[in-house]
Amino acid sequence: MLISIIRTVILYIFIMFSLRVMGKRQLSEMQTSELVITLLISDIAVMPMQNTSTPLVSGIVPILILISLEIVFSVIMLKSGKFRKIVCGSPEMVIKDGRILQNQLRRLRMTTEDLCVQLRQQGIFSLEDVQYCIVETNGDVSVLEKPEKRTPSAEDLGIEIPDTGIEAVVINDSRYLSNSLELCNLDTKWVDKILKQNHIKLEDVFIMTANRKKEYNIIRRD
Repeated sequence: MLISIIRTVILYIFIMFSLRVMGKRQLSEMQTSELVITLLISDIAVMPMQNTSTPLVSGIVPILILISLEIVFSVIMLKSGKFRKIVCGSPEMVIKDGRILQNQLRRLRMTTEDLCVQLRQQGIFSLEDVQYCIVETNGDVSVLEKPEKRTPSAEDLGIEIPDTGIEAVVINDSRYLSNSLELCNLDTKWVDKILKQNHIKLEDVFIMTANRKKEYNIIRRD
């Protein structure tokens, strides 16, 4: 039993490291090659975990080979657009100038219901609002609405909006986040000063956010 636990922990750490090397992607964002590699890794890892008579190396070596292949493929795809197109495919337009390209939908084996679902996820509930729609290589869609349906920007309205920078979490669960403080050009002394002004102790802070303009928001711990 102890051997099985140790083998499982080792494989878990190794697989987590291997997937980290492949990059930060959600399952829905994976390219075809990455999804294939991930499925193969999960299948290979099961054998040495279930069968203690199988050497641990029998699981680690194939995983190393798969990760190496993925890295090599990624480098080649960066260098060669043709190779990337063969492995990952290319974006396909399914709505052009407000007209659904039915042949493209059939070629992609995509129904109008599938298309409508994707559009709703983009906040678009009418096909008539769409000027262009492109199915990306990971299956997501990119949409450009018709000009009259687009939300006007501050520039369109002639409004000048000051740049406050990104709002970042500088305290999370009573702990300072140094990377976020650096991003906002702030330090712990400034945070301590703000907490003191608001009569709040660090241990009472659940979340605190701030930006470069020193605008902040504090949420107390319940």
